[in-house]
Amino acid sequence: MKNYLESFGILTKDEIDLFEAKTAYRKLKKGDYFIKEGQTSKEVGFVVSGLFRSFYHSSTNEEVTYCFTFSNSFVSAYSSFLSQEKTIENIQALTDIEMLIISRDEILKLEQSSINWVKFFKLIAEQEYIKMEKRIFLLQKETAEKRYHDLLTNQPEYLQLIPLNFLSSYLGITQRHLSRIRKSISN
Repeated sequence: MKNYLESFGILTKDEIDLFEAKTAYRKLKKGDYFIKEGQTSKEVGFVVSGLFRSFYHSSTNEEVTYCFTFSNSFVSAYSSFLSQEKTIENIQALTDIEMLIISRDEILKLEQSSINWVKFFKLIAEQEYIKMEKRIFLLQKETAEKRYHDLLTNQPEYLQLIPLNFLSSYLGITQRHLSRIRKSISN
């Protein structure tokens, strides 16, 4: 985590040490939830190792996977974290997880302690927004084949670690369609 925080070039060594001191270590087993629909987000996690899937239920009660979070990334039900309203999302461990947790209250204290924290959290929020916008454009603008090819090129780890049913949901297609796409690319 220290290396990740240092990579932004915003926080001082003391600020990073303080952040680390305010975190708590947590382990989750495969299948456990970081947060469930109907809860209010009171913390942010930093994934030391493992893989999370974020999903929601459609109006037909179908699970829709919209995000994966890998090691060396922050994870949170961000809208709920900001608004302090109940979330509609679920964040579930697809593997065993090791993570560091920091509470919302501690993050708010950090923001009060230094402008560097405000800059850092703003940068993280901006990066997440850009990632979300790219995903929306890809889903609405491109074919399923193009979306799969984009994953193959930019995030091959998704294809190796994520079960096909979650991957097809993430791509907005059926498992059958995903199998056809994979077969056509391997030929």
